[in-house]
Amino acid sequence: MTWFNAAEPNLSELLRLNARFRAQKVAIVAGDEQWDWQQCERHVARMASVFDTLGLSEGDRVVVLMNNSLSMLQAMLGAIWGGYVAVPLNTSVSDDGIAKMIDDCSAAAIVASDEHIERIDKIRSQLQVKLNGRLVAVGSADENWQQLAELLDNADSNRSATAVDPSAECNVIYSSGTTGLPKGIVHSHACRMAWAYDMSIALRYDSDARTLISLGLYSNITWVTLLATILCGGTLFLMRAFDVQSCLKMFSDHRLTHAGMVPIQFQRMLAAPDFDRYDLSSIRALMCCGSPLHQDLKVDIVKSIPGAFIELYGLTEGIVTIQDPDEALDNPASVGRPCPGQDICIVDNNDREVATGESGEILGYGRLVMSGYLNRDDANAEATRTDDQGRRWIRTGDIGRIDERGNLYIVDRKKDMIISGGQNIYPADIESVIKDHEFVDDVAVIGVSSKRWGETPLAVIVSSNADLTDEALLEWVNGRLGKQQRISGVRFVDELPRNPNGKVLKRELRNSFADLEL
Repeated sequence: MTWFNAAEPNLSELLRLNARFRAQKVAIVAGDEQWDWQQCERHVARMASVFDTLGLSEGDRVVVLMNNSLSMLQAMLGAIWGGYVAVPLNTSVSDDGIAKMIDDCSAAAIVASDEHIERIDKIRSQLQVKLNGRLVAVGSADENWQQLAELLDNADSNRSATAVDPSAECNVIYSSGTTGLPKGIVHSHACRMAWAYDMSIALRYDSDARTLISLGLYSNITWVTLLATILCGGTLFLMRAFDVQSCLKMFSDHRLTHAGMVPIQFQRMLAAPDFDRYDLSSIRALMCCGSPLHQDLKVDIVKSIPGAFIELYGLTEGIVTIQDPDEALDNPASVGRPCPGQDICIVDNNDREVATGESGEILGYGRLVMSGYLNRDDANAEATRTDDQGRRWIRTGDIGRIDERGNLYIVDRKKDMIISGGQNIYPADIESVIKDHEFVDDVAVIGVSSKRWGETPLAVIVSSNADLTDEALLEWVNGRLGKQQRISGVRFVDELPRNPNGKVLKRELRNSFADLEL
C-alpha cells in the first residue's frame, strides 16, 4: 500500500529547500562577491526567466561558454531551473571543436563571456543551428548579442522551477571533439541526484562543507563536488582559474574543508616553496581523480596534507570506484572499490567474466551511469554489454583487475585515449591536424609518462623531408590545437608498426617509448 507518495527531489528542489531553510547561509563565494542560499535561488530563477523571454521551450539545450564565475553558475543552474538543459563547454577546445559541439547538441541559445564572445562571432557563420538572436553576452559584444545584465533587469526572481520528468535531460558534458565527431554525455535529473547522494556520502560531505572549485565548471569533476555541496547545503568557493598560491591561500584564509582536484594540482601544491607556511588544518576530505596518479605522489599527498585523501577512479559516463583513505598508504596502487550501490566486473575479449586477479576490460553497472551519448547510437551500442538478465553494463575501455579483497587496479587503457592533467585527449583529433603538414608522411599519437601531467601526447612521425625538425613541427602543430591537446614531444621513425589490415599497432609504440618521460 502507498499512502504518501512524495516525488523524488531534483537539483532545483534542493536549491529551493536550501533557500527556505538556510536562507542567510553563504552559498557561493567568488572573489569579492557572494550569495546566500536565498539570493542564489532568486538569481537562478531570474536566469530561468531570461531563457523564457528568449522563447525557449522545455528541453531546449543552452550552451554555456564562460570562465568560472557567479554568472556561469547562474546560467547553468538557471537553465536547469527553467526545465532547459545545461551544456557547459570546455573553454580550451578549439573554435572548430566548439562549433561542432554547438551543432551537435542543436543549441537553442548560447551564453558567453569575455573573450569567448569573440570566439562565437568567428564561428557563427559556419554554425548549422539557427539561434535567431538567442545570444547572451556577459561582457562587451556587438548588436547581435543581448546583454545579460539588461535581460536580468526585467527578469522574474519569483519564477518557479519547472517540474520535469526524472528521466529528462539535465545536462550534457562533452568528452572531446576538436576535429573528430564529439560525444555528448547526457545525464538525467535522476542520475544527477544519484551523483549528489552517492558522492556526498563517499566523499564525506555535510552542511559544514566549505568546498573549493578550482577546475572549470564544465568538468564533471567539478560537478561531483558542486552536487555534493548543494545537497548538503554547504558553501562553494569558486576560483576563476587555478594557480597554486591562490589555492593554498584560499584553503588557509577561508578554512576550506573539501575539494576535488587532479594529480597535477596536488603536485604543484606540494612543490610550492612556501607550502609549509599555509595552515591547511581545516581540510577534512580531498578527492583526486581525472588522470593517472603516481603511487609516490599519492603517498606524498597523504603524508603532507591533513584530512582524508580519497582517490576516485571513474568516467563522466558514470562508473566510480573510491579508495578508503585508510588504505591509501598500505595499497597505493589500487583505486579502491565500487561506490556503494554500483557494480563492476572484469571481462575478457569474449565478454566472459575473468577469475579474481586476472586482467580484462572494466565494466560498470549502476544508477550513476549516463542516459547515453547524444545523437550517437553507434557509440551507445559500442559501449554496451548486455548480460543474461538483460542489464546493460557500460564498457570503460580500460583494462583492470580485481584482487581477492575487491580492490580494483588499473592495468592499461584499452582505448587510445590520453588523460593529461585530468583532461581527456583523443589522439585521432591530433593526428588529423598533423597529417595536414606537407612534410608529414605518416603519424601516430600516443600517451607517454609525464611527472607534471601524469600523461602527455607524443607524436611519432614518418617524414621523407630530412630538414623537418621536431621544434618546427611542435610549433606548427600546437598552434593549430586546443590548449590542452598540445603535444609535448616529437620522435621520428622510419615507419609505423602496422597489422596486416593496415592498423597502426599503438601498443608496440607505447612499449617502444615506455621509458620516455616528457
